[in-house]
Amino acid sequence: MIRVKILAWDARLTKKLHVLDKPGLLRRMAIFFGHSGDSWFWLIGLLIVASLGDQRWRGWALTFITAILLTALVVIAIKFSVRRRRPEGEWGQLYRRTDPHSFPSGHAVRAIMLAVLALGYGPQWLAAVLVIWAPLVGLARVATGLHFVSDVIAGWVLGILIGIAFLQLNFLL
Repeated sequence: MIRVKILAWDARLTKKLHVLDKPGLLRRMAIFFGHSGDSWFWLIGLLIVASLGDQRWRGWALTFITAILLTALVVIAIKFSVRRRRPEGEWGQLYRRTDPHSFPSGHAVRAIMLAVLALGYGPQWLAAVLVIWAPLVGLARVATGLHFVSDVIAGWVLGILIGIAFLQLNFLL
């Protein structure tokens, strides 16, 4: 009974946060921030840093790449265990076809995990940017109708835990 009430509240709040039917800046920002958390975008950027940077930057970039890949494995395992369907919607067909499961939000996990790693490994200017950016990625995933609020909250918690685990292991390559 409580679970049903929580899921109903989650669905109502998620619906209120949708912006796709509202043309304008907020819709464009939601689409931008939602895509900015894509793993391929981060992996390409980090591979460039690894190939062009000195030894310190190469180790930093390889650490972040490793964290993204291991995080993806954890998220996929959870998604295929829980198997929660994404909210109904037409937008984001690529995401819906390649990954029909919504819990947890991989984008939210990845964004927060990257922010935590940047807080621990630096540089501090990037940490500041990612601490602001990461929550926006999660909110954008709800605003574009690809996730429920609870998917994103769970993603944020998981991202924090994975980021802290990497820092505790002092995983800098």
